[in-house]
Amino acid sequence: MIEYIANQKVSLKYNGKNILATEDVINAILFCNDALKSLNEHTQQFDINIFETLGMRNLSGLVGEYFARSVARISNGIFQSNMHQDGYPDLLLTDTKEKLSYFEKLYTIKDGKRYPIDKESFSPYKYGGIEIKATCGSTPPASKTPKPLIGEQRIDLISGFDWKAHHRTTNHLLAVLWDFIDSNPTIVAAFYQDNLTIDDWGEIVKPKDDGGRTTSVSIMTSKGVKKMCQNWVAVIDNEKYIKKLASKKWIGYEVR
Repeated sequence: MIEYIANQKVSLKYNGKNILATEDVINAILFCNDALKSLNEHTQQFDINIFETLGMRNLSGLVGEYFARSVARISNGIFQSNMHQDGYPDLLLTDTKEKLSYFEKLYTIKDGKRYPIDKESFSPYKYGGIEIKATCGSTPPASKTPKPLIGEQRIDLISGFDWKAHHRTTNHLLAVLWDFIDSNPTIVAAFYQDNLTIDDWGEIVKPKDDGGRTTSVSIMTSKGVKKMCQNWVAVIDNEKYIKKLASKKWIGYEVR
């Protein structure tokens, strides 16, 4: 069984109030990993490699979505998943009766399904919450070394990682780094930061006229990544990842 090292010095706060324990995050990671492994096993029965079908970009989005749902599941009602696909943030804060009552007025129920009444109430959500993002890191260009295939472990080749957002005000960010372990997408580290600033995000890159990008995007700066890594929440108990993340540009020391 995969195990994780928890950072007992870090607490996940929102406006000064503790919202999640490091153990909660680890439980969400384990649940997410199991869900992704199960997805792989079920689709392989039909000779479908779902991860190859998705491609790396969509797969990273899937990991983030699975993890967000996992966090909501283990939060005991503190968070609810944002029901609008373009909503912000990903997990909505419902940690009081007042907030939960407000949230429950934002949707209707039909045939057991919840339908959001409008987008405006979900983007941004009145009481805030936390954003979830996932990355598998970047590797050197193919001209220097062959790119790892989907399903192949990437840690030995990873030269950097960051997270992307649609605007530069993204904060209260619970972000994960993942890799393939035994061919399955597996979260290998989690980080949380509630004091990100505009300067931690790069200038917004708008869509090109030729359709090169479908949406505007801002990439976290190296300063922002370092800030996230300094507030690491959990790291997989595996020597390769511990040593890699000990780089000065990331955590800066071995967590074990």
